[in-house]
Amino acid sequence: MKLEILDLGDRKARFVLSGVTPAFANALRRAMLADIPKMAIDYVDIYDNTSVMFDEMLAHRLGLIPLKTNLNMYKLKEECDCKGAGCSLCQVTFTLSAEGPCMVHSRDLKSSDPETVPADDNIPIIELKEGQKLVLTAVARLGRGKEHAKYQPVCPPGYKYVPIIEISEKCDSCKQCVEACPRGVFAVDNNKVVVVSPYECSMCELCMEACDINAIKVSADNTAFIFSVETDGSFSAGEVVTRAADAIRAKAVALGEVMESL
Repeated sequence: MKLEILDLGDRKARFVLSGVTPAFANALRRAMLADIPKMAIDYVDIYDNTSVMFDEMLAHRLGLIPLKTNLNMYKLKEECDCKGAGCSLCQVTFTLSAEGPCMVHSRDLKSSDPETVPADDNIPIIELKEGQKLVLTAVARLGRGKEHAKYQPVCPPGYKYVPIIEISEKCDSCKQCVEACPRGVFAVDNNKVVVVSPYECSMCELCMEACDINAIKVSADNTAFIFSVETDGSFSAGEVVTRAADAIRAKAVALGEVMESL
């Protein structure tokens, strides 16, 4: 297995994973979506709501606000010593009090933990008109994406096969493939067509259609994949990939123990 990082930012990552099967690539994608614990608002007490939005819709909207998560500080409620009753080790409390006219944003949520806060300050929650009020308390807990979409730390990650682009010696450098490619995969160097950005290829095969002498062949490497990952801000992109790999490893170890006990 080999990992090549193409782009790594705070919330976005792009990398090539090679030497693996399609099943493993899909397992990594699913682990990012479903197996990484993340904080999200799970319970809301609304004391006063004279806005135009029903309590249920307001609670749903609060639950979808991404929260920065430190997994070293909190436990899943089923793993906590309080057995899910609620304590400072498994939950964070938020309060919100606002009166119109104003737009209530995610930054107006006041957290009991300064590290567990909305990933973005400017997420709109509700617009309050003159005389309207909103007073509530919310509780955030850890959960996994397989329980609810609000616990997914990533926008759906995607991957594709690494393209294999071959240019035969009979290429006459007519440049038709260069002009036909919408992604700038080809260029002309010393009057010769060369591949300059192979990972940008979408395998649309427009270059093959443009080549009258069939000098270009595009295929796919089914053991190498280009991943694109974008988080919602609850974790960094690098941490999401690392924790997804750890989740797969933990499952493999658990399966091995079960097999040995049979």
